[in-house]
Amino acid sequence: PVYRYARDIIGCLNSHVDGWVDWNMVLDRQGGPNWAKNWCVAPVIADPEQDEVYFTPLYYTLSHFSRFIRPGSVRIGLELEDESLRATAVENPDGSIAVVLFNPGAEARSLELAHNGQMATVTISAQAIQTIIIPKA
Repeated sequence: PVYRYARDIIGCLNSHVDGWVDWNMVLDRQGGPNWAKNWCVAPVIADPEQDEVYFTPLYYTLSHFSRFIRPGSVRIGLELEDESLRATAVENPDGSIAVVLFNPGAEARSLELAHNGQMATVTISAQAIQTIIIPKA
């Protein structure tokens, strides 16, 4: 599900969606309550019998995007030549640029990041989500 979340969020942002929300943020250990009985996983699992809350990898995926893409951000253009990667870029209200990369592959990937005449080589680990912040010029 982490891969689906990352792909969906990046794809939606690149298609001019203003935000992304999971309709099941908190569920119990059985994946409910759910009137349709199509039990599923959620970012947060609550176990009232044990008085415990579990933060799943989906929670950390959502929090990664939320940490770096701030309210009021505007998506900006991005050219990505490596089709095995997914990426989106936004300009945050403070003028910084956040480039979120997702590598679902089994091997690390390197790419050249260019902005305003500056270049940097970036490596993203296998099966990773990584964000590069470019400070306001």
